[in-house]
Amino acid sequence: MDIRPKVLVTKIGLDGHDRGSRIVAAHLRDAGMEVIYTPPWQEIPALVKLATEEDVDVIGISSLATDHLIVPKLVDALRAAGLTDVAVIVGGIVPDDDEDMLLAAGVAKVFHPGGALEDIAQYIRDLTPALRAQRAAL
Repeated sequence: MDIRPKVLVTKIGLDGHDRGSRIVAAHLRDAGMEVIYTPPWQEIPALVKLATEEDVDVIGISSLATDHLIVPKLVDALRAAGLTDVAVIVGGIVPDDDEDMLLAAGVAKVFHPGGALEDIAQYIRDLTPALRAQRAAL
């Protein structure tokens, strides 16, 4: 079974600060993952469509403003589309109270500035087999 994770790295909303997401995307690619990178300012329906077409395991959202507050709408849209086997992770500036809200809404993990890039990659590697098993069971 190929466990090479397939990750969509993107930004939603109006946050255009994409340096961090580009760094994370490059690291994941160099770590052997298949990475689909989008430019900033993505809309939720477009991401759901892309996640479906590309059969991704994980969607990584970068937030340096308050755009992480719309991530629960993305999680809901993924569920509505039947993509319960796609994990959503968030990286960036997320206050503690907002992190609790994101996790309660179904976000798998929140990574904060200064965290090790390898921690993100290892988390995705560890998560992918369970996501693939869930997909196979659907």
